[in-house]
Amino acid sequence: MQSRFIARFIATGAAALLCAGLSFYALTAEATLKPGDPAPDFTTQASLGGKTYTYSLADQLKKGPVVLYFYPAAFTTGCTIEAHEFAEAVDEYKKYGATVIGVSHDNIDTLTKFSVSECRSKFPVAADEDSKIIKAYDAAMPMHESMANRVSYVIAPDGKIIYEYTSLAPDQHVENTLRALKEWAAQHPQQ
Repeated sequence: MQSRFIARFIATGAAALLCAGLSFYALTAEATLKPGDPAPDFTTQASLGGKTYTYSLADQLKKGPVVLYFYPAAFTTGCTIEAHEFAEAVDEYKKYGATVIGVSHDNIDTLTKFSVSECRSKFPVAADEDSKIIKAYDAAMPMHESMANRVSYVIAPDGKIIYEYTSLAPDQHVENTLRALKEWAAQHPQQ
């Protein structure tokens, strides 16, 4: 009897660990859009420094590369850490003519506050309440498709994706997108 209980416990525990491992893998799996793919165009409400406006990716790309990052939810621990890191790196992105925008499923009122407190009024955050942008960029959280996974893209002025990085961990997104942008800028000194 006791050995059957132990065997069942071990089997159940192994299954739980396998499920947890598969869930973790699903959450960290790479996004579908890859370098060379066209970046889906979008226009949406965004906030920068507490001021709401209409953001157009096409208009922004006319000015230079865009670092587009998706995050699950404003004011959560990982998303706050990531926003702080992007805010600290904005001047470095500007050296390469690039701008940054964050996108989440949050409403614009929440993002207006987030743009000031966590983004430190350094870059805009955009509302995607209907998750159309998230879905267009294959950036949905597995098993919760209305919420964004943590995915970062670098988009060249020609509208092509030049880099993609997916990881729920907030670290490395800034470092990796900056490195990709530097490599692109070295190959495109005129732009």
